[in-house]
Parts: sequence; C-alpha cells; structure tokens
Amino acid sequence: MAIGRSPQSSSQGPDQGASRRPSRARGIPEATVARLPLYLRALTALSERSVPTVSSEELAAAAGVNSAKLRKDFSYLGSYGTRGVGYDVEYLVYQISRELGLTQDWPVVIVGIGNLGHALANYGGFASRGFRVAALLDADPSVVGGSAAGLPVRHMDELEEIVASQHVSIGVITTPPGAAQQVCDRLVEAGVTSILNFAPTVLNVPDGVDVRKVDLSIELQILAFHEQRKAGEEPDRGDSVLDRAPGPVRAAAAKLRRAAGGQAKPEPGKGGKPGPEGDLSAVMPA
Repeated sequence: MAIGRSPQSSSQGPDQGASRRPSRARGIPEATVARLPLYLRALTALSERSVPTVSSEELAAAAGVNSAKLRKDFSYLGSYGTRGVGYDVEYLVYQISRELGLTQDWPVVIVGIGNLGHALANYGGFASRGFRVAALLDADPSVVGGSAAGLPVRHMDELEEIVASQHVSIGVITTPPGAAQQVCDRLVEAGVTSILNFAPTVLNVPDGVDVRKVDLSIELQILAFHEQRKAGEEPDRGDSVLDRAPGPVRAAAAKLRRAAGGQAKPEPGKGGKPGPEGDLSAVMPA
C-alpha cells in the first residue's frame, strides 16, 4: 500500500469520531508521539500480510505496549476502532503516517562519513519511511570525493548551499564527539531545525531546534546492569571488572567504598596509598 494517500475504501473514514477528537490546540503528548512509530511498524507488517483489521489487544502486543495505553494514544488521533471488528489496518497506517509527517518527502543530510555514516547512508529504511538522503558531508580530505550508497561525499563547505537548495530541515551527526558541537552549530546556522545525534556528547541548541540522541554505549551499559542483576551479582563483587575499568572509574569506586566504611582496594601503581579526599568531581570525568 502506498503511504501518502488515503485508502479508497475503509470501514473507518477519516472523519469518523471527529466530534470526539481532542482539540488540535491540546496537541499530542510526547509519550504518545514516541509510541506512534512502534504502532506504525507493527501495522505496516500487518498490511504487508494483507491483514484487513486488527484488535487493540493484538496490535498492542505486536507494538510491545498494553492495550489500554494504545486505545488512549489512538484517541488523540481521533481513531476509536469499531466494536467487535477492531481497527482498519490500512487506514491506521495512513493516519499515523500523516500525523508523523511521513506523507511528504524529508531530505536529510548526514555529516561524518566514517563507518557509522556509511552504514546509515546504506540503510534502506530511510527511503521506505519518507526520508531521502540529500547529501553526505565530511571535512576530511581523504573522505571527501569518495562515495557511499551511490552518493558522493561532499565537503562541509557546501553545507549551507545544500541545505538551502534542497530545503533540508533534518541533519544527522555521526562525527567524533569533539567535532559534534561545531557541526551542530553549522547545521543550525544553515537553517536545520531537527538533529539526530549519534556522537557521544550533549549538544547545545537554541530554542526551536529539536535534538534526538542515539548513544549505543549507554544502551549497552543499561543492558549490562540488567544482566548483572539477572545473574544475582552485587556491584561490589565485580573487583575483576573494576581492575580493567578506566582510572577515573576505579578511583570513584574506591571513594565510594571508603565512604561506606569498606576497605578500598589499592589502585595499580599507587603503592596502596589512598588518594586525597576531595570531591567526586576531582576523579569523575565531567
């Protein structure tokens, strides 16, 4: 089914439930917006299998949420389904796509064409979801002039012209952390108002600019926390792991042990002597 136009036939027309639709001035809660792509992914899979309707329970299970939350989310869209029938799959695909702004073309620039930048440039999911990679940009002379996914890698000096001529409003940053803020500033000055940041750093942006951060290391650390709990291990039993941890982490762990009245393990190369009793900020990275 082509996204971007209303289905010709549906058991639930666009205006059904309009009287119960919340005022546009109220908007849609951010938590609901964050779940809409999950619903769309599940609905698209159903549509590809030619499933005509789906119950709230079935769709909620496919999206990984509870059915009451799903029904509440859909009420913000003005969709209430049909009792005993459920939701029209194709209409919901159209409706959510329209709400997310996916019924139009969104040109995107990717800045930083290393391994991750190459991988994103080759990701086929962009085009199928309404995003077009308009340009690949880098400042490294050894990278500029190459190509990825059939697109040439252009120099950062062309950023402003590309954003203006291609009407780009979304930028993706895949640079090293030290360059990310400077790239962000350039994107904002050029007119980009939404940024997807893969660099492991916090970006400062003015009001009116939205930033979404993707940090794979943080997600892995959260998974490590849960794996440790599932194994029944206590954090303070991981001495062998701390031995391999970065110096600031070992120093902070030693301070916490001392604060708790425990025996601090001497740091390698320190001769067993405890460090100065200062603030944690003295040993923890900013």
